[in-house]
Amino acid sequence: MTPLTSRGRARAERRHPSPRLRPSAPAGPADARRRGRATRAGLLTAALAALLATAAAPTATAAPDTSPSPPAVAQAEVPAGVTAGVAVFDRQTGTFTEQVNSAGQFRSASVVKLLLALDVLWGRTPESLPAADRTRIDTMLRSSNDAAASTIWANNGGGAIIDRMVARLGLTDTARPPATHPGYWGYTAMSARDTVRIYRYLLDSAPAPVRDYVLGNLRQSTRCASDGYDQHFGIAGSFNRPWAVKQGWSGFTSGGCTPAAATAPAAKAAGTAAPTAKAAIAAAPAAKAAAPAARAGAGAAAVDLSRPALHTTGLVGPGDRAIVAVLTLHPTGTTYGKAYTDVGRLTRSLNVPGATRPAGTWIGTWGSGVRVRAQASTDSAAITTLPAGVEVLVGCQKRGQQVSVPPYVNDWWAHLPQLGGYMTNIYLSSPDNQVPGVPVC
Repeated sequence: MTPLTSRGRARAERRHPSPRLRPSAPAGPADARRRGRATRAGLLTAALAALLATAAAPTATAAPDTSPSPPAVAQAEVPAGVTAGVAVFDRQTGTFTEQVNSAGQFRSASVVKLLLALDVLWGRTPESLPAADRTRIDTMLRSSNDAAASTIWANNGGGAIIDRMVARLGLTDTARPPATHPGYWGYTAMSARDTVRIYRYLLDSAPAPVRDYVLGNLRQSTRCASDGYDQHFGIAGSFNRPWAVKQGWSGFTSGGCTPAAATAPAAKAAGTAAPTAKAAIAAAPAAKAAAPAARAGAGAAAVDLSRPALHTTGLVGPGDRAIVAVLTLHPTGTTYGKAYTDVGRLTRSLNVPGATRPAGTWIGTWGSGVRVRAQASTDSAAITTLPAGVEVLVGCQKRGQQVSVPPYVNDWWAHLPQLGGYMTNIYLSSPDNQVPGVPVC
């Protein structure tokens, strides 16, 4: 583990919800009367003039809007520097509880794998698929396997997959990758509201075998993705099960996640790199997946392909009551741990019907290659590593093996309930060895 000594022992990071902005109360009749003339004649004249002006004003006729209206006061707290598209749909009431830039187009990263899977399954049952196709879909949906997605993209027409699914599901903001990047399936344009439409199709319209198969895979999302990124951020980190998730990320250099059996030294684990354009680079030759430029979606050309992207989408609560879509872009150079933390904070601020939130205290961490272990001891098995600088949920703390990372020595360990293990308190951003306010296990 490599401590960041220049940062010192920073105080614990605690979130304070931003005050809700409330619109100013409109001026009432009394205000108007005070501004008018004091005499009865003057008041009658002003009233008559207002009446005539109202009668003479032309009436504007707006085009009908069939989309549900956003809430009067948005609850979403978007971190500074983050561009977000948010939609939360309550299936019980048939209304949105959150909409922020819900029609905004983002590059999809791995969220597009939902459409790749549905295209393969269109008009077929999971049982009828060749074993190789089922294996690809399983790994693509559970561990976000890129090689599987690239094969499906190349074998089924590339951008034509997106064209077909747009027509089938009535998507309005989704478009194939720009003509300049025809083989980059992760550059498909998508919006938060279109993502909600995809999940609504799965839940309400898809054949039961398809629904159960796809959602069954999403419920088995692995913490460590195939490329070594921790993919249990956002929905998976903010709410207790039941949930089903399909996440996406692109433009980061390290996700800091290793499987449970990892035994490599911390420094080596921390330096493990993954492709910088994860979920954007298709392995298949571009010529094979290419389509005529004239058919490329016009909207995709304007999508930001440069800033790091991190998306969390899925279903939350008993009976899959809520559909949540959070698509985000982060400033260039943002680390995965910082983006992971920001998306978590944004997701936790949302009004998600049916969701239950895990108990504990969110605390920042520092250092890289920080291990989460089965017990409060460096001799116990490593469960995973943390993305550098990520915020973690601490349920309780207890004394264990003393750990020395000069100039720090500490025998307190924090239990991380979502990870099922312990980390040394040395790497918590807390002023004391024992974190104030966190109960003893």
